[in-house]
Amino acid sequence: MAQAAAVAKPPAPPRRSRARRASATPRRLPYLLIAPAALLMLGFIAYPVVSVFYYSLQHYNPTKPWRNGFAGFDNFVHAFTEDPLFWDTLVFSAKWVVVEVGLQLLFGLALALIVNQTFVGRALGRALVFSPWAVSGVLTSAIWVLLYNSQTGITRYLADIGIGEYGTSWLSDTSTVFSAAVVADLWRGVPFFAILILADLQSISKDLYEAAEVDGASRVRQFFHITLPHLKDAIILSTLLRAVWEFNNVDLLYTLTGGGPAGETTTLPLYIANTSVDAHNFGYASALTTVAFVILLFCSMVYLRLSKFGGESK
Repeated sequence: MAQAAAVAKPPAPPRRSRARRASATPRRLPYLLIAPAALLMLGFIAYPVVSVFYYSLQHYNPTKPWRNGFAGFDNFVHAFTEDPLFWDTLVFSAKWVVVEVGLQLLFGLALALIVNQTFVGRALGRALVFSPWAVSGVLTSAIWVLLYNSQTGITRYLADIGIGEYGTSWLSDTSTVFSAAVVADLWRGVPFFAILILADLQSISKDLYEAAEVDGASRVRQFFHITLPHLKDAIILSTLLRAVWEFNNVDLLYTLTGGGPAGETTTLPLYIANTSVDAHNFGYASALTTVAFVILLFCSMVYLRLSKFGGESK
C-alpha cells in the first residue's frame, strides 16, 4: 500500500518553472504601473490625430451643414491647385523658421559662452538671460505691443531724438513688421538655446582646453575643434525642436500682428487657425493640418539624416 500511495502522489512542479514565473513578475511590474498613464496619453494623442485625418477627407462646416459630406481628396487638391494663400503662408512659414532659428541659435550660443565664464554676479546674469523663457507667448506679445506702440513706445522716444517720425507704427508697416516680429520672438527664443547649450558646455572636460593651450592652440581653434564638435548633438536637437515650435507659432504672431498687415505675417498654422475658428471650415483646415504634419515629418527625417544626429564627430 505504501508503494501504491507513492505512485498515486502527483509529481511536484519543477522548480525552474516557478523561478521563471517569479522572475517574470518583477520585469513586468514597471510596465503594469505605467500602463494606465500610457493608455491615457495614447487616447488624448491618438484621438485628435485620427480625427484630423478623418475630417481632412470631409466637407465639414457647421454653418453650412447641407454641404457636409465625404470629400475624398478635394480639400488637398484645392490647397495645392486653387488656394494661393496656402503657398504664400507656406513660403512665409519657411522664411520665418529659417530666420528665427538661425538668429536664436547664433545669439543663444553667444550668450551660453558668455555665462559659462567665471565672473562676478554670474548667477544673476544667468537668471536674467533665462528669465524671458518663462514668459508665455501671449504675455510676450503684450509686452512688445506696448513697446511698439506709436504713442508711448520705442518709436515715440526715437522721434524725440530725431530718428523717425511721430505716430510711426512698426507693426502696421509692411516694410518693418517682419523685423519687428522677429525681434519680439528672439527675446523669448534665445534663452531656449542658451539653456541647452550651457548645459552641454558644462560637461566638456577642462583637460581638453588645457591640453590645447599647451599645444599652442588659440581660442578660435579651441572653439572650432573642441567646443563645436562637442555641442553637435545639442545644436542639432535644439534647432530641430525650435524649428518645429517656430513653424507652429501662432500665439505670438496672432497677438502681435494678427497675421497682418495685408497678410504679411500669416504663417501656415495661423492660416489654419483662421480657417477653422473664423471661417468654420474644419474640413479644409484639417486637410491643411495634415499637409503641415507631413511637411514637418519629412523635413525632420531629412534633417536628422543629413546632420547624422547621434554619430561621431570627425
